[in-house]
Amino acid sequence: MPRLLESAKKIGRKIGSNEENIFISSVFIALIIVASVVGAYYLIFNPQPEEYNTLYILDSKEQAVDYPLVLVAEQNSTFSVYVAVENHMNEDRIYQVRVKIIENLPALFPLDIDSIRTYDFFIPKGEYDQKQVTLTENNTGKYAVIFELWIEDSGEFRFAENYCVLKINVIN
Repeated sequence: MPRLLESAKKIGRKIGSNEENIFISSVFIALIIVASVVGAYYLIFNPQPEEYNTLYILDSKEQAVDYPLVLVAEQNSTFSVYVAVENHMNEDRIYQVRVKIIENLPALFPLDIDSIRTYDFFIPKGEYDQKQVTLTENNTGKYAVIFELWIEDSGEFRFAENYCVLKINVIN
């Protein structure tokens, strides 16, 4: 970089600039060269963004505000949420959201229990979809409602390492 700066100063002296203008011109030329190198890197190698999927749940008004937290057994023990999936992969994908309810939240996912509901999604590249999920729990206790995202890969579904947890408390 110092050699580049000296070269730029020599050019400035040849065209008759004073010391202050030479410094400003030198910095400007150095910035142009650095920007050109960075720009050339992105044009030549064209790095692609990393692929990923997004799973989230929304309340019954399709907002992330008013989730059902307390239910009353046999009275208002049914609730609805929306489950949404976004496809940020480089191709159209088929997804499954598997809904599971468990009392003691484990540390490892996916859960090794049967799903109470399964929702299928076909989502084009760069798009999203959502579905309303209505569930009922009449047994008193504290529960975790788990929404696991699974992705179709070579004809089989594999866990996408993405899940949401909604904690509910069912009282009398």
